[in-house]
Parts: sequence; C-alpha cells; structure tokens
Amino acid sequence: MPVDLVELVAPAHTAVLTMETQKGVVGAESPIRVLADEVAANGMLERMGRLCRAARAAGAPVVHCTAEFRADRAGSSFNIPLLARLAKGELSMVGGSPAAEVVDELGPEPTDLVSPRLHGISPFTGTSLDQWLRNLGVTTVVATGVSVNLGVLGMCVEAADLGYRIVVPVDAVAGFPRDYAQAVLDNTIALLATRATVDEVIAAWRS
Repeated sequence: MPVDLVELVAPAHTAVLTMETQKGVVGAESPIRVLADEVAANGMLERMGRLCRAARAAGAPVVHCTAEFRADRAGSSFNIPLLARLAKGELSMVGGSPAAEVVDELGPEPTDLVSPRLHGISPFTGTSLDQWLRNLGVTTVVATGVSVNLGVLGMCVEAADLGYRIVVPVDAVAGFPRDYAQAVLDNTIALLATRATVDEVIAAWRS
C-alpha cells in the first residue's frame, strides 16, 4: 500500500530527531575521521539544516539526541569495541565542551530539545526521550544523523519497539563505508521505516 507521506509526517504528531550531529562526532574535532569526512563529502549537514528549519516553521519539534561524557567518565560504559577505543584516548565530548555541542548548521534554536546520554549507542534507553515525545503527542519520528552503522540503526530499532512510526530521509543520514551504509538502508532500515528524501519531507509539510 502506498504511504501517504503528508499524513505520516503531519507536524501535529511528528518530531525530527538528530543523532550525534555534534562537533566532536562529525566536525573537525571528531576522532572518527572516516565518518566526519563522509559527512563533509556528501553534504548531509546542509540538508539536515534545511530539514530542521522547515520542521520548526511547520510546528514540528526538533530534538537533538547527543552523546557526552563526564570528565571523570562516571556513568559511562566502555563495554563495546567502539567505546573502548574512545576510552583509550582523551575523551573530547565532555558535557559542556565545544566538542559536545550540536553543529552550527542545525542551529540549534531555543525551541529545540536536547536529549543527552552518558552511555550506550542509541538514544531512547535510559533517557527521557520517549516520555518527552509522548508528552508532545508525537507518534512519528524523522530519524536523521549518524551513523547508519550503529546510532541511526539503533534509533530506528528502539523507536519501532516503542510503537513509533519512522521516516528516514536517506540524504540526511550517513555511515561508512558508503556502500555498507547503503546496504543497511536497503536491507534493514527499509524494514523499519519509510524512506524518503529531505525535499520530499519538506514538501509534505508544505502541502
């Protein structure tokens, strides 16, 4: 059955979620250079910025899902290889530091919400994100950011388990290698979410 995108992303019940689009992840300070370079090469941040501005104009909330650490690392777990590698070096994304900030392309604006986490790789477990969205009347989430490999995929799986409908603008996400990220979009995300483009979502809000 064809998806009615206008109904699916109606601003009254939709929120845009950005995943780890922070200066210490996709910016110059990122320790994951292959991912930051991919984001810079594909122009994702400019499109995400347009999407966030359009969401605000339409009355849909924008929520930035961020990762950060305490300076003493308390409350964070380094139980998986990715986090263990980060723990071996100096942790740049300490809460309140420039590296932990959302990139300038996305604002953020005072009306935006920021949902930080100190642990794990996905944004719902152990945070207030689900309750915030329910309090806002949100039933559809537009999932954006990085990476398709882990964070965006985790966001979609958690959102599906919690009963949300999901839209993934395929040009507002990134992963590395690019071919692998595309395979995840085609073979996994496609089973969880409606795929669209940034322009298609914005057009639906203007209908």
